Amino acid sequence: MNSKVACISRCLQVNYNRRFRLDFPLRPDCISRPFAPSRRLPLPATMVPKRKKADAILMTPDPSIDENAAADASNTAPRRSGRLQDKASQVPHQESTEYLKIVMQAEPGGAGMKLGLSLGKEEADTALSALQEMEDRLRNDVKRQKMAIEKSKVKDHGLEKEYAALLPRPIQSQPYILPTDEETGGTKKRDVRRKLTTERAGSNSVRGDQENPDTEDTELATAENDTSNMGPGGARPPPVNSDYLPLPWRGRLGYACLNTYLRNSNPPVFSSRTCRIASIIEHRHPLQDPSQPEHPTKNRPDKDQPADIRRGQKYVEALGLANARDIVKMLRWNDKYGIKFMRLSSEMFPFASHAEFGYKLAPFASKVLADAGKVAGELGHRLTTHPGQFTQLGSPRNEVVENAARDLEYHDEMLTLLQLPEQQDKDAVMIIHMGGVFGDKLATLDRFRTNYGKLSDSVKARLVLENDDVSWTVHDLLPVCEELNIPFVLDFHHHNIMFDKDVIREGTKDVMELYPRIKATWDRKGITQKMHYSEPCSEAVTPRQRRKHRPRVMTLPPCPDTMDLMIEAKDKEQAVFDLMRIFRLPGWDTFNDVIPYERGDENRAPPKTPKKKQRKKKGKDDDGATDSVDEPKPLPTVPEAELCMGGAENRVYWPLGMEEWLRPQKREVKNKRKQRGDGEDGEE
Repeated sequence: MNSKVACISRCLQVNYNRRFRLDFPLRPDCISRPFAPSRRLPLPATMVPKRKKADAILMTPDPSIDENAAADASNTAPRRSGRLQDKASQVPHQESTEYLKIVMQAEPGGAGMKLGLSLGKEEADTALSALQEMEDRLRNDVKRQKMAIEKSKVKDHGLEKEYAALLPRPIQSQPYILPTDEETGGTKKRDVRRKLTTERAGSNSVRGDQENPDTEDTELATAENDTSNMGPGGARPPPVNSDYLPLPWRGRLGYACLNTYLRNSNPPVFSSRTCRIASIIEHRHPLQDPSQPEHPTKNRPDKDQPADIRRGQKYVEALGLANARDIVKMLRWNDKYGIKFMRLSSEMFPFASHAEFGYKLAPFASKVLADAGKVAGELGHRLTTHPGQFTQLGSPRNEVVENAARDLEYHDEMLTLLQLPEQQDKDAVMIIHMGGVFGDKLATLDRFRTNYGKLSDSVKARLVLENDDVSWTVHDLLPVCEELNIPFVLDFHHHNIMFDKDVIREGTKDVMELYPRIKATWDRKGITQKMHYSEPCSEAVTPRQRRKHRPRVMTLPPCPDTMDLMIEAKDKEQAVFDLMRIFRLPGWDTFNDVIPYERGDENRAPPKTPKKKQRKKKGKDDDGATDSVDEPKPLPTVPEAELCMGGAENRVYWPLGMEEWLRPQKREVKNKRKQRGDGEDGEE
């Protein structure tokens, strides 16, 4: 009975919030914990209302029963928690001598009133069950009230100063401003950026699992957007550029990976279809209806069916084959408009170099790549690749180096399966960056030398180093290339941001003195030299802002007129077209402006027959016939070879900023009710 008495005492104290008095002595250890009358909190609007309380049975007190004896007898019963009342039936109850007598003292209107309550065994069990439910409800109500208060936003409305001072104040984060190059010797900021890059490189795969590089821009955007950093960037010495132009032009201009005109065609033509690892795992299960094609909602893989690794592998291989087939269309399109140089996408075969989900390209992709290489060989086009920024042979982490070596093997296999002619195969190079500094350039260079020596001869024959805009200058990499017999790619845009101020000035003039040494690194391997060119945006001031490429370039760099020049611009082939028009380069008159939102080189679906009855036109033919019905004219069919090639008028050029012209114009749905309302307002 101890637990029963404690339960009754707690429930009455919490529920009624009044004073209580027991007519029999109550031991202190009968109550598990004291309860103080607490302030009632208003219930939220969404709170569930309390259920009606159980009614107690009022009886007159029985003076024949000794209260002290009943209390002593109740102490012999085992103590039970209020949470285990449902197991009370397992404990034998006392006989009819068990009873409880409680006298409540209420004070309605200030007048005292005593109520006698005497409960037998069954009545006590009923009352205790009702009180237990009451306690549970109260406990849940208090918990919900606390949660509602914690989730609510309490605002300070006119609190006194001494109380307001005790409230927690929000801490405003201060923008992290990186020191300028003049303050740190140009190393601290680059180390921060490189640290972020290398940490990300270690946690992800070389390809496929790479995070979006734009996240790095977000991490340091605060420092770059701060106007206080623009002073040192804008006050730097003006660049010293050469006035030489490589005209007449006899080299090859190229672009990287994506053709904007073909990408926006219907069907789209591009070679970078990819997926997620989760999609590969999901496609290990068969489709819900294998006889029908896959649909994003109506026919998806059935995860209740057994999985097969080979089925998921076929899914990712199909993406790679579709990418490789589109190379042929891109090559023929480029050749039609005078472009004979293109960089292949590293994402052509998704996750091919992944540590767990990677795969070899032969034999499933051998024929498709050989067909693409045959077209490139016939047209005399140059194809290259540029593995991602996480391909770093100088990293101190073994897993990053292993991923880099595996990624280089994948690119080498892809270029080898093209089966290009001998010279074109030599010119199919793989360009990489040195990567991070990792606190010590000399130690990084030593690790690069060691790891480079472990590469296969086929990878070494294609590997090329390029200067970057973060850490490694021309003067840092050129001696290493001369030492290890590695060709060096000069990137003019990177050089104007990252250069050795002690020996050279910003601009294109001073770097021309290094041209003979750079060209010698290519001639020793018999590879045709190439360079990269891009320009920063006009509004760029800080180094971070200047790293962003302009959509289109305005001029040619002072390179030899026979150079293979890669234009790294956002607008891809359109940037090459602009240079052709500006300098009247070969092929400048082979293309014309597109018609906004219209394309004549696609097979469009025939127009739907209107549901309304067509009106008949009354007239007479030569034979004397009278009525005729208008029918939609069939659209001309474009041959497969002419699809997405610009049509008869070669309309493939879109002006700067007008890429939306390549897509059909969106129809505006007019709201008749709104128009009617506007008309009524106008009449008023």
